[in-house]
Amino acid sequence: MVGLKISVVICTYNRAAYIREALQSLYDQTLSKELFEVIIANNNSTDNTKEVVQQFITQHSGTHFIYVDEFTQGASFARNTGAALAKAPLLCFMDDDAIANADYLERIVNFFEQYKDADGLGGRIIPKYIPEEPKWMSFYVSSLVGNFDYSKEVCVFAEGKYPLESNMIIKTADFRNVNGFNTELPGVVGTLRIGGEGKEFFYKLQSAGKKIYYDPNIIVQHIVETKKLTKEYMYRVASGIGRGERRRVLTIGQFAYIKKNIEYFIKLGASIILGLKYSLQGKPAKAFPVIQFRIDAWKGLLEK
Repeated sequence: MVGLKISVVICTYNRAAYIREALQSLYDQTLSKELFEVIIANNNSTDNTKEVVQQFITQHSGTHFIYVDEFTQGASFARNTGAALAKAPLLCFMDDDAIANADYLERIVNFFEQYKDADGLGGRIIPKYIPEEPKWMSFYVSSLVGNFDYSKEVCVFAEGKYPLESNMIIKTADFRNVNGFNTELPGVVGTLRIGGEGKEFFYKLQSAGKKIYYDPNIIVQHIVETKKLTKEYMYRVASGIGRGERRRVLTIGQFAYIKKNIEYFIKLGASIILGLKYSLQGKPAKAFPVIQFRIDAWKGLLEK
């Protein structure tokens, strides 16, 4: 497709209730529809996600919306499958329960035209709680539901810092040069989470000398159903971070794994201090979730 500026890949799994809103937010972009495509990779959804997506595409003819199935379970597999079909020089990843600001894609394209040295880009992610943010939620736990606000100004990510997968952009050629996401870190597989695929991906890019920027004006909202934020759910997400880190650092070596355990021990100590601080501020509901997050992540790191 001549003239495409950016390809958007959405990996989806059982999001029939929300994916139409995600697609509509992309259809309503200020960027001309001739300049972007949207690739939806369905990762074995058991609800009617497929029907919802295909109906949306049928009802919005004249656009570059493409549906594809990926039957190997895991977000990394689905994202890689979608990216393999991308025809534009820029590759954007967005979640199936995210809502892009109307100027989202236009801002991305303009950013790469302005910052010629940019190899990648991340933006802000704002949780949209339904019906409202729980009282126990805090900044230190909200990263588990996608909250991401790295800087108030445009900047380059510091070494070891990186965008989240639900709002990240990379040059398509660079994505393919590093072989995309590591499928040993697949994301969600059934009820098991093995995270860290985005972290490992950007570490590869940074080690190759690629410059990854952050722009707080490139925004998506991430839908968060408060009723789903059970202890079991939060454990799956937090332990999945640790589980993915275990796989990642063990490929480096045993010493790297020991260092990671020390890091998690220090973070647990810091979380206890934060919990005490919340209690002293009269916000006891926020105290224990901060500590539990670090306990659960460490459990995942230790899990064999």
